[in-house]
Amino acid sequence: MKNINDYHVIVTGGTRGIGRGITEAFLKEGATVIATYVGNTEAAEAFKSENENYIDKLFIKKFDVSNPLEVKEFYQYIDDKFESVEVLVNNSGIRKDGITATMSDRDWEDVLRINLSGSFYMTREIISRFMQNRFGRIINISSIGAQIGLPGQANYAASKAGQIAMAKTLSKEVAKKGITVNTLLPGFIDTDLLEGMAPEQIKEYKKQIPMKRFGRVDEVANAALFLSSSKASYITGACLEIAGGL
Repeated sequence: MKNINDYHVIVTGGTRGIGRGITEAFLKEGATVIATYVGNTEAAEAFKSENENYIDKLFIKKFDVSNPLEVKEFYQYIDDKFESVEVLVNNSGIRKDGITATMSDRDWEDVLRINLSGSFYMTREIISRFMQNRFGRIINISSIGAQIGLPGQANYAASKAGQIAMAKTLSKEVAKKGITVNTLLPGFIDTDLLEGMAPEQIKEYKKQIPMKRFGRVDEVANAALFLSSSKASYITGACLEIAGGL
């Protein structure tokens, strides 16, 4: 069993929000992290600059996880640059909320394509590498919305529920190869993903949370560290809620 400071970790959507928190948590533990992004180059460069202390440990790559050809090119880069990869965190995700009756085809398809298909493409390509090494940790960042549902998020909830089902299936396929596959279900976490919500809506959501607050990014990141560690070596196919009691 390797130590976290020996890990090479891929975090999709790893330069902002929860992904940024997970990237930084692994860096602090001594791991090498490849953080991916697709759109906001300015934010990605600022993130890299703010983590210049980890210049030898942090690598940033821009590509679209929902494009299988770009995913293959990314893994070719990984194979050329690193001897192995130990952890994949499928964190890339978007929201395009809307009432089901009026949701556009585009909004439905975009969310499923990035959140679910992107996780599938990233996972499919890494399985053979993990199997060859007889070790690997796959962590999907889903959402509590996959279980409880939230109005206006039929596409988001469906994509996140799909991540759970995919992880449970895959966990049974690869368990004998030393690979674990688990899913984190954050609730409302204080990130820029909440910026589109009206203040009244945020206040109402906080009322529904038994702990009466939104979660912190580090509370999700610590769970990802745990599931990747030797302490979680017998945990696979599991879902861990980080939702303040929702």
